[in-house]
Amino acid sequence: MAHELKRGQAVPAILRNAELDGEEIWQARVDLAACLRAAARHGLEEGICNHFSALVPGHADLFLVNRLGWAFEEATASSLLICDFEGNVLSGDGEPEATAFFIHARLHKMAPRIGAAFHTHMPNATALSMIEGEPLVWAGQTALKFYGRTVVDADYNGLALDEREGDRLASVLGDKDILFMKNHGVMVCAPNIAEAWDDLYYLERAAEVQLKAMSTGRPLLAVDPEIAAATARQMREGDPESARLHLESLKRRLDVNAPDYRL
Repeated sequence: MAHELKRGQAVPAILRNAELDGEEIWQARVDLAACLRAAARHGLEEGICNHFSALVPGHADLFLVNRLGWAFEEATASSLLICDFEGNVLSGDGEPEATAFFIHARLHKMAPRIGAAFHTHMPNATALSMIEGEPLVWAGQTALKFYGRTVVDADYNGLALDEREGDRLASVLGDKDILFMKNHGVMVCAPNIAEAWDDLYYLERAAEVQLKAMSTGRPLLAVDPEIAAATARQMREGDPESARLHLESLKRRLDVNAPDYRL
């Protein structure tokens, strides 16, 4: 269920900052819209209830986020909102979903290292958030991309409808990148949009293959921790460039099949 934001209000167009229309910001809009569209194509969204955000280039106190009431598949570059940390919409028509604001605004404000934050109820990773114990077993190579980077919020506290819950989630995340939210879903945080998309995609793939292995009823064979840590380091060295290429690849495919995401 979507909930409207109960604080802040849209700023009249005459007051909107012309600096928010630059080329770099438009490219961020295009990239974020592409990620929303791709997430829909991979079944990673849930209705109109999940949300992606990214800091506005050159404005560490503003963030882009998808608007209330629009499915990921409908996202376009121009449909995204630019909000401040007080809940004001500085650019775009509409408003953010309330939980989107209270989670993402607080994450970006409390942890400036987070350039992009993607929250989903994607089925396989969310399934792992619903079982006892640590979500990932570190039994598959894809999962090792996240070794040492995950943390679990074990205290499900209902909907995030105030700053306190957003602050609590930011505190639980700490210096990690992936937050498994027990009984809820996941939050993927990264320095930029490309790396957030790359992590989101591969996290769901890692969860999917682990659940398939678990369904056999046979014990999972975990990788030796020393090897797991070394492999994770190898992956992190190449991740920024690999993520950039991954994002460019999905945009090329969208340019053929759904080019309106750029509008």
